[in-house]
Amino acid sequence: MVTTSRADYGIYLPLLKAVQSDPEFSLKLYVSGTHLASEFGLTVHSIEQDGFEIVERIEVVLSSDTPQAIAKSMGLGLIGFGQSFGKFRPDLLVVLGDRYEMLTAALAALPFKIPVAHLAGGELTEGAIDDSLRHSISKLSHLHFTATQEYANRVVQLGEDPARVFVSGALGLDGILTAPPLGIKELNRRLGIDVEKPFLLVTFHPVTLEFEHTEWQIVELLAALEAAGLPVVFTMPNADTAGRIIATKIRQWVQSHKAVAIDSLGSHAYSSAMRRAAAVVGNSSSGIIEAPSFKVPVVNVGTRQTGRIRARNVIDVGYARGEILTAIRTATSTEFRNSLLTLTNPYANEKGSAVSTILEVLKNTPLGDSLVRKRFHNASDTAG
Repeated sequence: MVTTSRADYGIYLPLLKAVQSDPEFSLKLYVSGTHLASEFGLTVHSIEQDGFEIVERIEVVLSSDTPQAIAKSMGLGLIGFGQSFGKFRPDLLVVLGDRYEMLTAALAALPFKIPVAHLAGGELTEGAIDDSLRHSISKLSHLHFTATQEYANRVVQLGEDPARVFVSGALGLDGILTAPPLGIKELNRRLGIDVEKPFLLVTFHPVTLEFEHTEWQIVELLAALEAAGLPVVFTMPNADTAGRIIATKIRQWVQSHKAVAIDSLGSHAYSSAMRRAAAVVGNSSSGIIEAPSFKVPVVNVGTRQTGRIRARNVIDVGYARGEILTAIRTATSTEFRNSLLTLTNPYANEKGSAVSTILEVLKNTPLGDSLVRKRFHNASDTAG
């Protein structure tokens, strides 16, 4: 499996544990991206502490996040994964989501005839280059596990064989729904605030198709948060174009406000914080996919998540501070929160866990040349 950041690792975790404990599998991790960068918390240490075998570390993150630097990082990823597969060739490569590091792993696997299983394909994020990356990964993959039927239909629309597309539900829900939340004292210690009082959980990533406006976007968000007057817990942005602008502004802002900025909370602490937050604010996919399970209000800022299926806990707004502030006040109102008591999560697997679905398919799918050979599935084949 390929993991490139704290975000995908937290989603992977229940599957990693299940694969590791199953005698039919031998689990090895290819670790890349921000896991290996000190400014992002060197989260590779969490992988080591969890006891998973790292077969190779592929360093790609540069000290710059300009478009040129991101393109160069992609080149480094392709070279690094290609060299790694020449030494350690997996029988099946599992990739998740839409990061450029994931794309380079899937692309490097192509000349080695390594079958690829893609998790979380078919989704849309129209404000980010990730949208193109995700669909590209789907075309390089041979098995597909999607969060919803609509997303599965979209993968088939890309020309993938319906017999190779499986609706598993969102894998990240397996972990957050089965792990008991951290106790109040421990969560207070990790966050540095009193979680028994209302606070906002904020994550704002670069909108990569609008990177020229990043500074204005984060300034507007911070102004809205200041006007809201609630304590804020920030989780830091990922390694995308202009991400360091966001990180710098946040670190400056927390010095003079009731706020903390945390490089890496870890999936358990993050989900525990989400359960208790008055609202989740920003543009992270966790607000769209995971927050509905906790019936937590979400203020989704801007276009980064445009196109994703969302539950009615999500309030979509633009980037202007007035819009964001109004949405925060609505989201944190007793009336709005009470309206979510019967909320269901559209990303949940109604038939069981995502892990069980994925493992069942992997165990019953013969690997080798027959899996690697693909035919383009025409829409007319389905219609007829």
